Amino acid sequence: MESCVMEWPECPVCLQNYDDRSVLPRVLGCGHTACEACLGNLPQRYPQTIRCPACNQLVKYPAQGPSALPKNIDLLRLCPPQIPNPKPQIENKERSQNYGDRHQFLPRFWSEEFYSLWKDWVLPYESVLVEPNDEDEGKGICAVVHGRTASASSLSIRGRFTENQRVSLVRIVSLPTVSDSSVFDYSYVARIMKCLSGMEETERDELGLILRASLGQQSGMHKVYGLWGDLDGGFLDLVCERQRGNLLEKLGDFINGEGLTKDGMSGFSLVGAGICEAVISLHLEGLLLGSLDLSCFSFDNFSRVHVDLSGVLVAGTKVHESVIEAVSGRSRIDDDALGVIFSSLLKSKVFLSPELLLELLQKEGIAVECGTSGYSLSFSSDVWSLACVLMMVILGKSFTEQISEISIEGSDYSTFHLRWVEKVSSLLEKNLGSEYDSSSQILCKCLNLDPESRPLATDVRRCLRELLIKPQFDALGGLEDVKGDRTVHCMILGKLCRLPTKSAEMYKKDGGEDIDQGDEGVDQNSVEVLSKGATKFKDLQGHLDCITGLAVGGDFLFSSSFDKTVRVWSLQDFSHVHTFRGHEHRVMALVYVDEEQLCISGDSGGGIFVWSSTVPLGQDPLKKWYEQKDWRYSGIHALTISGNGHIYSGSGDKSIKGWSLRDGTLSCTMIGHKSVVSTLAVCDGILYSGSWDGTIRLWSLSDHSPLAVLGEDMPGNVTSVLALAANGHMLVAAHENGSIKVWKNDALMKSTKLHNGAIFTASVEGKWLFTGGWDKSVKVQELSGDEFQIDVIPTGSIPCNSVITALFCWKGKLIVGYADRSIKVYYYGK
Repeated sequence: MESCVMEWPECPVCLQNYDDRSVLPRVLGCGHTACEACLGNLPQRYPQTIRCPACNQLVKYPAQGPSALPKNIDLLRLCPPQIPNPKPQIENKERSQNYGDRHQFLPRFWSEEFYSLWKDWVLPYESVLVEPNDEDEGKGICAVVHGRTASASSLSIRGRFTENQRVSLVRIVSLPTVSDSSVFDYSYVARIMKCLSGMEETERDELGLILRASLGQQSGMHKVYGLWGDLDGGFLDLVCERQRGNLLEKLGDFINGEGLTKDGMSGFSLVGAGICEAVISLHLEGLLLGSLDLSCFSFDNFSRVHVDLSGVLVAGTKVHESVIEAVSGRSRIDDDALGVIFSSLLKSKVFLSPELLLELLQKEGIAVECGTSGYSLSFSSDVWSLACVLMMVILGKSFTEQISEISIEGSDYSTFHLRWVEKVSSLLEKNLGSEYDSSSQILCKCLNLDPESRPLATDVRRCLRELLIKPQFDALGGLEDVKGDRTVHCMILGKLCRLPTKSAEMYKKDGGEDIDQGDEGVDQNSVEVLSKGATKFKDLQGHLDCITGLAVGGDFLFSSSFDKTVRVWSLQDFSHVHTFRGHEHRVMALVYVDEEQLCISGDSGGGIFVWSSTVPLGQDPLKKWYEQKDWRYSGIHALTISGNGHIYSGSGDKSIKGWSLRDGTLSCTMIGHKSVVSTLAVCDGILYSGSWDGTIRLWSLSDHSPLAVLGEDMPGNVTSVLALAANGHMLVAAHENGSIKVWKNDALMKSTKLHNGAIFTASVEGKWLFTGGWDKSVKVQELSGDEFQIDVIPTGSIPCNSVITALFCWKGKLIVGYADRSIKVYYYGK
């Protein structure tokens, strides 16, 4: 026989068992109980109100404190004083809000964690202005733009640039295309987030590593400001700092000439040491460039050398193209063939260390049979390329021309490499003489086949600085050596060096079947089309004037209009079923009572009409009544219902009135607003009222007493509240100036502008916020966040031909009423 163990009642805050001494249960106005000590410690945002720790409802709280609340005698009877009160193990009682994800108007493209990780890197679209530049024509990757100070945005930006600052755009991936058959336009941010979420994980990891490296205090990379979507070009770009000229432009005469003389070595030592420092600083961030040339570096405004990310990616693209061309038609490589490939790359000024060349060949699917294989990648691979770049400046064109003088025939790769290094050593001795023997030896050791035997980048820097400054006087001589046990990411082997040459849209026009199935010249890692389905709509016609309200109940959709009628539509096929007539004035508001199967409408003359929705539908209202009028009165502006048998109306006389549904008698009048009560909402036992006075008032539904006022102390000009949408403990207020304010537990969490003009209507379904108004567009936002912050994520919009006056969400469908008399039902479907 199983024994039954009784669980003693406990406080929902401290989880201690109730008793008649230290954990005394007190009852709140909502009916829930908590201990006296915990209630005394709960925060009070507004005088004489408190939020219940069990249901989070805002309830009255006595000025004397929790001791003035009644004891829960029934719970005390269950907790005898002699029962021990051990502190139970605290469980994580997470309260999850049901957001109605069963009926989503739009599919969910990314998680909240993903958005939080990437949102700060997204630059607003208006912050970058692309201008044509002949210097960049043909590169297909970089463009000169002018950064513009970003306007107010819901997104924070890590790296800001000043107005008219030159920056570089580096293509990362092509943006997803949007179905032409859809009436829904995905927002700029949504397209970027979908693009990022569709990238391969290795691509995102590499992109994140580069972005984080650009924030490093010792980073030798030019600033990376963030990600920007080039909607016209169809690419997602990195926005990088751009300087006036790179080292290739500065030192081009030396490369194409006879190189440096002894007199020029002293001046070059500062530049060479700067190149080393830039490479070392990236090594400290875990980045291995892989292949270097002078186009990868440029000077900043203080003549310090930095790595130019756009130059690195351009050089990486060149390396991949050169390697593919060199191995064209080959399926396997031996020592002799490797020597030929190595020679051709050097002539093309592509400097790849031996171990990195072998790694690239294997990535291209080439079988490598070479005695020099087996060396692992490390930061010494950059040291090899670094030495080549320095010697190319020192020796000029002879550095690559002398390769032709070395016979490749009859010699394997190792032999060819040894002859090449000997040739370079003799050229250095000839050009520089014995005075620079130590520097020449260091540079030549950097070309060793074995990475372990090469000097460190810090050694190369040190020998160059010693040409100007004696070691004992070099205060900046010590840099941290990069240890070999660091995690290494090689950019030349990454995805970002295989930059897209066509946008997804261009590829489709060229006849491509799918953007993920293109050839090597197309961005194979571009994300799929944003949505395989499309947002469609059904048009409902019949009203003769502006739509003012929408409601769903039973099997019907109800719509009200300035034409003094309420029309009834079938939810099966949205065909017109019936029309309620009887109002003598414009119908301003509409609600539906599910329990009673009643449709209730209010007009500008103060009339409230109650209609039955049971079949057959009648012509006359079941009951009707009128508000008392005076010369200042302008009728009913808003209606809402609650579960307490009342309907509430917001009026032009600045009041909210509660009416009994049973007989239409006036139950209460709530006074407080200073102008027209324009909108009402009910949620969790609280009545919210918005007014033209710019405030939102909270009222208790149990006794109709005032609880709090939101927005009364907000600085700035008063902007009328035109619409409210409540969901759980979140309240969204839409204003006349096109902005919304999001409140959670009576605290303002977010304020942002969404529309160019007044927002007349707002609706929340789950985490989706829909708004519409004067600018003839429906905006869709996703509300995301936690107890401490709320993000309003722009997801997209529906362009319309008329002002939006009413919105309603129902089972994944968006029903929109317009000023041009039409109603459209939007739905997402394949």
